[in-house]
Amino acid sequence: MPKDSFSPENTEDREGFVHPVQMEGTVEKAVVHFIIRDFDTSMLKLHEKRLEQFAKQATGRYDGSTYTFESREQYRNMKDVLKDYPQIGEFVKEAMKRSEVDFRQDSARGGTDGSRLSFMGLPCPDIFTGEMAFHSKQEYVSVQDMQKSVEVLVNLVQVWEEKGAAVTA
Repeated sequence: MPKDSFSPENTEDREGFVHPVQMEGTVEKAVVHFIIRDFDTSMLKLHEKRLEQFAKQATGRYDGSTYTFESREQYRNMKDVLKDYPQIGEFVKEAMKRSEVDFRQDSARGGTDGSRLSFMGLPCPDIFTGEMAFHSKQEYVSVQDMQKSVEVLVNLVQVWEEKGAAVTA
């Protein structure tokens, strides 16, 4: 793998990346599991091809070595689904306004339950839960922020009840 690109620590914002998440090995065999992420769904296959090229190059250095490359879909960009349901975002904005929380739309660089649910037929954006410094050693959440998140969810249910009857998903 390249040391200066293609990994989470060497990419930012909306750049795609490949990340080794599990490695195991014996004398005869090594297995590495990766996750591949990109906001642009069409880029996922290109990242897979690049990753397979690295495997081919690595095994090509050693006579008799081989590799097997398998891929399965895990997460895709939920925006591919949510773009067809703009009212959901409007309802979230209204719920946050009622809770006196500033609305800020941002992108998450990892896989989310909202993505899985969206592609299973339940359009589902991620809404804040109060956490900070995601997936780092400094990650934390405050009770006050979690309480505010619950308040937003209660307001979202109320907004959906008020305005959602005319919306069909």
